[in-house]
Amino acid sequence: MTWRAPEITRTNEPYVGDERTMLDGWLDYHRQTLLLKCAGLTAEQLKTASVEPSGLTLLGLVRHMADVERWWFRIRAAGEDITGLYDGEEDPDADLNAVAGADAEATFAIFAAEVEAARKAAAGLSLDQTFRRPRRDGTADEINVRWVYVHMIEEYARHNGHADLIRERIDGVTGD
Repeated sequence: MTWRAPEITRTNEPYVGDERTMLDGWLDYHRQTLLLKCAGLTAEQLKTASVEPSGLTLLGLVRHMADVERWWFRIRAAGEDITGLYDGEEDPDADLNAVAGADAEATFAIFAAEVEAARKAAAGLSLDQTFRRPRRDGTADEINVRWVYVHMIEEYARHNGHADLIRERIDGVTGD
């Protein structure tokens, strides 16, 4: 039997709530939207590039967002001493690029685990808690957990737009 990306029922974002409820709700909505764009596709379809010369794929986006969840919530905000998921010296964008031999089913399991670990890491942090983000030029920015949530919502929203176009190219499916 051919593996297919699981079907998903997306939960609406909250319409009323405190700041944390709204941030968590919107982030979950966008997490689920990415999975919705992949639902029902085979591993090969998930590896189908958008349009030349771009090599962007749905599987690459799932890998990228798993890595981004780990990077911002666990490594940066919570200060966990772990490495990125797809770090590569030869290709710093291996999460997006190295999908030809990637196991799609395992990638989806990694994504789910990273989202859960990010939720747990964030739950114990105040939105006002700050940390330092080193920059390549040797300087560092002070960032708070609130910024991480807003950035993650923005990151998913941007990539969900990419995912929508890729999915439409694969099988014509469109939607929000």
